[in-house]
Amino acid sequence: MKRAVIFLITVYVSVPIIIYLFPWILGHVVYSHLLKVPFFVDLSRPDKILNHTTNLYLPTEEGVSVGVWHTLPVSQWEHSAGKGSEWYQEALADGRPVIVYLHGNTGTRAIHHRVELVKILSAAGYHVLSFDYRGFGDSSGEPSEAGLTTDALYLYRWAKQHSGGSHVYLWGHSLGTGVATNAALQSQEEGSVVDALILEAPYTSIRKATECHVLAKMFSLLPGVKNLLTETLEKNKLVLASDENLKRLESPLLVLHAEDDNILPYHMGQELYQIALGAQKGRPDAEARVQMVSYRAALGYAHDNIYLDPDLVQLLGDFLKGLET
Repeated sequence: MKRAVIFLITVYVSVPIIIYLFPWILGHVVYSHLLKVPFFVDLSRPDKILNHTTNLYLPTEEGVSVGVWHTLPVSQWEHSAGKGSEWYQEALADGRPVIVYLHGNTGTRAIHHRVELVKILSAAGYHVLSFDYRGFGDSSGEPSEAGLTTDALYLYRWAKQHSGGSHVYLWGHSLGTGVATNAALQSQEEGSVVDALILEAPYTSIRKATECHVLAKMFSLLPGVKNLLTETLEKNKLVLASDENLKRLESPLLVLHAEDDNILPYHMGQELYQIALGAQKGRPDAEARVQMVSYRAALGYAHDNIYLDPDLVQLLGDFLKGLET
């Protein structure tokens, strides 16, 4: 028994030391991109998982190619049989809105809750572009904050270029919410304000999100761990500060967050909503442009299951329609 206790204490104390010596480990934990679940899925064959979907690879920068699924809106389903990627690309200009979906950490674009959301949005009349960042899934390269932002911004520009003037929205979930606000801010600084942002289960910054993680709390009893995490994130050039980005963003914003989110606390979504509302308070339509939908804990949606909301399509449509008035 004594040996077991000594072993556990040794392991407990060793983890922060290992992170200090090998800071790249924390980056891999944040992205968890090497865990390519679900296993044994051929991402180049989305038809095995999603109907009315084609796969393509886009070069987001030299030496980096990302895998993308383009799922059609319901209005195009009956026309898509036997069609190839070129036809799908042309279909983007059919006048229907486009959603670029930026998923969270771990796994690929084929994870169940991601696929289910895409199905719902497709049936509601949206083109959906869901992709794996560099280093995730079948995409080449290694992940970094700058790299993920480049990937998202490239896909947004690509969608804008081929959408024939239709609206293009960024929908980020979890880790992807920080990528979404990064990409939106960069696009805005280049003169193109993103049509709208939907942030599902967001966080204020990656530093605060890391501090809330169950593993970080486990080691919080050790002195200096909080500073170690902050310094290690800086070494990995990981900031992902949506709280700072939203102070400057002009895009309309819809925040979706469940009170029982056990990964990223509900109060982070509330804080982002208040920041965005304050940043746009000078506009007469600020309350229409910045909205938040909260989900009671009793619903059990937690971190990944907001797609189960039967009113999700209606509230999304109402939000986007309100921007046109």
